[in-house]
Amino acid sequence: MARRPDATSPPEPLIRHRDAAPGAGTVYAVHPGALPVGLWTGLSGALPRETGFAVLDLGAVPEYGEAALAPERSRLTIDHLLDLLTTAYRADRDRTGGDGTGTVLVGWSFGGVLAHGLTERLEPRERPRSVVLLDSIAPTEAYQHTEGDEVDPALVLRWFAMFLGARRGAQVRPSPVPDGADADAALTLLLEDAIAAGALPPGTPLPGVRKLFEAYTAGLLRNNRLTAHYRPAPATVPLVQIKAGDSLIPSDPTLGWEELAGRGITAHSVPGDHYTMLIRPDASQAIAGLVPSLRPAHLVTTRRPSP
Repeated sequence: MARRPDATSPPEPLIRHRDAAPGAGTVYAVHPGALPVGLWTGLSGALPRETGFAVLDLGAVPEYGEAALAPERSRLTIDHLLDLLTTAYRADRDRTGGDGTGTVLVGWSFGGVLAHGLTERLEPRERPRSVVLLDSIAPTEAYQHTEGDEVDPALVLRWFAMFLGARRGAQVRPSPVPDGADADAALTLLLEDAIAAGALPPGTPLPGVRKLFEAYTAGLLRNNRLTAHYRPAPATVPLVQIKAGDSLIPSDPTLGWEELAGRGITAHSVPGDHYTMLIRPDASQAIAGLVPSLRPAHLVTTRRPSP
């Protein structure tokens, strides 16, 4: 069962799913919110049972949520988040007595940015053997937005449709928005599509969907603000980009990470969209198969060829 270190202690971002078997390694997943942290049980269960699994959950960092709700009062920086995650990671590695050679960091969405940043904060002996990016957009100039920049509304609406469908267990495909349509007109169309797909019940009022959309875009804008002036170092470990079949940005195989891949990058695709890739069992199995092996040699089963 997933557990935090101590319910009586101050909030900490680490949730432990299971310890590694003797000699085996641990996968640390960085969770950026948006969907419940419990969805990582799918990947945890798909990995070899001797592999340890823990989640670094930004939902346990109050300042992270507040930065979306009240941006005008927030002083949160990406450096502060990386400090918190680095401290939690080091404390857990000290507890288990391991260095970085027996670990892999996995970051979904904005969590990939933090998984990479955390890795580059560590001493060489502490670093994981690789960073796995799950449909994560790189914080490079091509994808950074400064204050006042506007993300393509049609793109955000498509992402929100994915998000809404994942929350409700349905696939919502938004209809094209007519040129010149305002936000309410676009959301009205999406509401009709969501009801038709079974993601929302008939009679769902537009104000409810608008409120959810505003909360969703507030999270995107927060992450944009955090990375607007962030200049990450090139990766000192290999990167693995695993895109969803229906990715946030379908046209870019590495979502910008090739520019930061100082030790190389491999690109893959798994079933689902940006949100359901962490929910669908077939996607979890596929992701688990692409995570660099942490299985110790004495636990590897060798199959003899058939006579």
